[in-house]
Amino acid sequence: MSITLIAAVSSNGVIGRDNDLPWRIPADLKHFKELTIGKTLLMGRRTYDSIGRALPGRTTVVVTRQEQWSAPGVTTVRSIQEALDLAAGDELMVAGGGDLYAQLMPTADRLEITHIAQIVEGDTYFPHIDPAQWTELSRQEGDGYSFVSYGRI
Repeated sequence: MSITLIAAVSSNGVIGRDNDLPWRIPADLKHFKELTIGKTLLMGRRTYDSIGRALPGRTTVVVTRQEQWSAPGVTTVRSIQEALDLAAGDELMVAGGGDLYAQLMPTADRLEITHIAQIVEGDTYFPHIDPAQWTELSRQEGDGYSFVSYGRI
């Protein structure tokens, strides 16, 4: 199984504000869909709440400590390990939030990052991408953003 963290990250590391994205970039949403379609998509409950539904064409897995929580079209797990066991053999795409990224960064194989060329205020951050541990595999420039794939060294 491989683990890929997928996120849009501002120049100052922000990925969210008040449980929402601080920007609207249609090309980023399209890129996210292209990278995640047909795969297992893991997210925390608050990230799921910000999206509001299971995303079509993907197996949506939500990690939550709330025992009674459920949502249509979603597989609920209580721990990251349970999610890893569930996705064994598949590529696991981790879509946030900040706590999941921080916990899975040490074991991730790949990062798919949309670098947003803005400094924004926020309350949720992506972990530091250490150049001693990650190498840039590809880059596609857009208007005010870049799609960058990183592989673990």
